[in-house]
Amino acid sequence: MALLLPPQPQLAGLGWWARAALLLILLIWGLRLVSLSPGSNGAGQSFLHLVNLPFHEAGHLLFRPFGSFMTSLGGTLGQLLMPLICAGTLLLKTRDPFGAAVACWWFGQNFVDIAPYINDARAGELPLLGGNFGHSAPYGFHDWEYLLTESGLLHLDHHLAWLSHGLGAVLMLLALAWGALLLLRQRHP
Repeated sequence: MALLLPPQPQLAGLGWWARAALLLILLIWGLRLVSLSPGSNGAGQSFLHLVNLPFHEAGHLLFRPFGSFMTSLGGTLGQLLMPLICAGTLLLKTRDPFGAAVACWWFGQNFVDIAPYINDARAGELPLLGGNFGHSAPYGFHDWEYLLTESGLLHLDHHLAWLSHGLGAVLMLLALAWGALLLLRQRHP
């Protein structure tokens, strides 16, 4: 617990207000993302989708040695691992729990970002890299169509998308609560 809520130096002035403003921005942004259904692909229109995409694609390369199933899953794992690596580094290496809370918000946001892709597994309507669409691309090109078909769970695509969306919402809110608690403990009386 001391790692997550260590004694914090008091912050006053601009530093404290900048952190408070960041939390407010993340709260508003997160609520906006959570208010959109996985079927709307609202998360895919967000600026952070473009940030997450290179980590998704790098994940495919990183997990390629482990076979085709892990190569497909690797995209999602890549975009989930990057914010966790950032959170771990901020928490353990630089001892910045507030920064780790922001990275955990990003981790939750990635679950919301993944949800439309899962939701599209059967329909194949989302545009994919290279100008393809899931319904016209070769089998295996749409990660979640392949993953859910191979695991026999394709009929659950919408349920799994909502599960990912809901998990992301909870993680973002927990991360913001952690950041707010840290900020309150840093407030200069």
